[in-house]
Amino acid sequence: MREPDETIYSRFLAAHNEDDLRVLLERHREGLMLFLCSFVHSMEDAEELMLDAYAEAAAGAGYAGRSSFRTWLFSVGKKKALMHLRKRRFTAGAPFGQTEEAAVTPELDILREERDRQLYEALSRLREDYRQGLILLYFEDMSHEEAGRVMGKTKRQTYHLAERGRAALRTELERMGFDYAQYG
Repeated sequence: MREPDETIYSRFLAAHNEDDLRVLLERHREGLMLFLCSFVHSMEDAEELMLDAYAEAAAGAGYAGRSSFRTWLFSVGKKKALMHLRKRRFTAGAPFGQTEEAAVTPELDILREERDRQLYEALSRLREDYRQGLILLYFEDMSHEEAGRVMGKTKRQTYHLAERGRAALRTELERMGFDYAQYG
């Protein structure tokens, strides 16, 4: 049976054993990077922000046990991504959004199979809140309550967001010519 994140993190805080932090990094690295990429549209920036979130966890700052470690970590990552976007907007004068091509590029670079490429491309074209909700719920397997905490929404808002996000994703995939019969 897999040891809970909270137990590993508590042990890390008590003994500063880097192996414990490494276990948490391996468990949540990819999901957190994908989530952060939905904000910043760059895998390089997402990786840097993910490492910043883990640095905050390593410093022992802020986790009070009111939610799961993963929910807290994703919330820390979200705050870091929003600060990154604000800083970029004010320092470079760049708009918050990116062009559609820029939003798709990071996903296309890391995905090998056509089905996955189409899914990530369709996700990148969704509204930001739909995309983030779907990533948290279906890629990270968070509950609606956990995803709501990360996104700053109620459980009910998260349900509605997921429902609208799934419908928008299906419409986008159909528009792209995705063949559902092919995948059962």
